[in-house]
Amino acid sequence: MNRTIFLLPGLIAGLGLLPAGWLTAQDFTVLHSFTASPFSPVTNSDGGNPYSGLILSGNTLYGAAINGGSSGNGTVFRVSTDGTAFTNLHSFTGGSDGEGPNAGFVLSGNALYGTAGSGGDAGRGTVFAVHTDGTGFTNLYGFTAGDNNSDGAVPNAGLVLSGNALYGAAQYGGSANAGTVFAVNLNGTGFTNLHNFTGGDDGAYPHGGLILLGNSLYGTASGGGSSGKGTVFAIHTDGTGFTNLYTFTGLSDGAYPIAGLILSGNTLYGAAINGGRWGNGTVFRVRTDGAGFTNLHSFTSLNLATNSDGASPGGGLILSGETLFGTAASGGSSGAGTVFAVSTNGTGFTTLHSFTAVNYSTNSDGAYPWGRFGFLGQHPVWDGIHWRQFGHGHGLQPRVAVRHRAAPDNSAFRRKCYFDVAGQCRVHFAIQTCE
Repeated sequence: MNRTIFLLPGLIAGLGLLPAGWLTAQDFTVLHSFTASPFSPVTNSDGGNPYSGLILSGNTLYGAAINGGSSGNGTVFRVSTDGTAFTNLHSFTGGSDGEGPNAGFVLSGNALYGTAGSGGDAGRGTVFAVHTDGTGFTNLYGFTAGDNNSDGAVPNAGLVLSGNALYGAAQYGGSANAGTVFAVNLNGTGFTNLHNFTGGDDGAYPHGGLILLGNSLYGTASGGGSSGKGTVFAIHTDGTGFTNLYTFTGLSDGAYPIAGLILSGNTLYGAAINGGRWGNGTVFRVRTDGAGFTNLHSFTSLNLATNSDGASPGGGLILSGETLFGTAASGGSSGAGTVFAVSTNGTGFTTLHSFTAVNYSTNSDGAYPWGRFGFLGQHPVWDGIHWRQFGHGHGLQPRVAVRHRAAPDNSAFRRKCYFDVAGQCRVHFAIQTCE
């Protein structure tokens, strides 16, 4: 199984001021290919399956791999922007430190703060900190046992920082086992459950990270709402004022927004993995007061798994000037996903890169991208993935599949599932965006 981190420099001149006739992306560069392992679980020196996005400090990128490392339970790593000096900062043991980190980091001073989706004393995930040189790993909080608990479980979303408090979302757990929004201090004290999702009008299963504006947090719930297709929500940092800003219908607006949002002025931008005119997902915007929802782009229909623009945009967006950049996990000229750009007014959609066809689990550039970009000057940096499949629609390599979380509504995602050796549907979009 190959997993790679990519650099896509020099997309266009004058980034953010782009006419409809954009140039296609050039100089696609692999910075690091994670090493193969014949073992299950995957054990190696650097990690495997880097689902999380990357963050940049100076000329160093930091990220996490959900598998691999000395115990097969994931790693925290760093690598220089030229691809040199790759370092495994921490190998998760699957014990009290956590297991399976699949969200991006927050950097404060010389400390990285993140989440592990499982592990910890109760096996329900952790919030942790580690210094950028790999020392001082600390388990700040371990989520408690039980499906219906007081704090949440499976924190697959990344964190946001305000003052001395970290804010995040847990995909499951809470009073209705539909997820929570939480806060915890940088030193691990003061954990607070800010909201229990009910699975009703407020939404359910928040998978994407939060964003912060003033004293308000904004996020997406991948399920729930009146149509069961997910919501966009807001909540104050003290847990008051929860508001359902938008409920997805699963029609032209989209369905199941698993990625987080980005903010520009009073407008939120995001992506829904399904729905839209052809059912392959949408890029959307909505104001922070919930008004003005607009479908900016519907991904087109597939013919033998291919199209011109991609499908299933699950990795979140970034904004430069008036241009949104993102990734679609399938579709494109080879059916292996795309990198795309679209103006904030919905015009000028351009496919910047179509990932090449996979032949016996390998290709030159990777496939099925779910990570979100970060910018290094004018150079987008993305962490990408390459699934190993065997048979058409029959399964994921087992050591990958067991890391996935079931979809909020398996029936709705049946056509987008792969089945593991136990016959369980494991959605291939269940990975965390960069925050």
